[in-house]
Amino acid sequence: QVQLVESGGGLVQPGGSLRLSCAASGIPFSDAHMSWYRQAPGKQRELVAAFTTIGSTNYADSVKGRFTISRDNAKNTVYLQMNSLKPEDTAVYYCRAITLSIYWGQGTQVTVSS
Repeated sequence: QVQLVESGGGLVQPGGSLRLSCAASGIPFSDAHMSWYRQAPGKQRELVAAFTTIGSTNYADSVKGRFTISRDNAKNTVYLQMNSLKPEDTAVYYCRAITLSIYWGQGTQVTVSS
């Protein structure tokens, strides 16, 4: 059974930081294409950060220079370090894995507010 479990969300003030984690099980993690998406209320889900097929990284323009995606294959975990958070970063953040199929986590809420 495939599971993607996100954690690390919460309430943070503007300018603050959070680190999201996504622990995967049931998939060959080291071969999986991993990415982070987010969905704000009333908006479509959008790509935030991803590992490309050649091993580099890709970011949405709105988060470049502030967010960093990383992975630890030994722990089957992908991370999203989020710095200099803004109110417009408020959303539910989802982890996605692609192997032979596409899998999504349940999401973790990030709220940026003073």
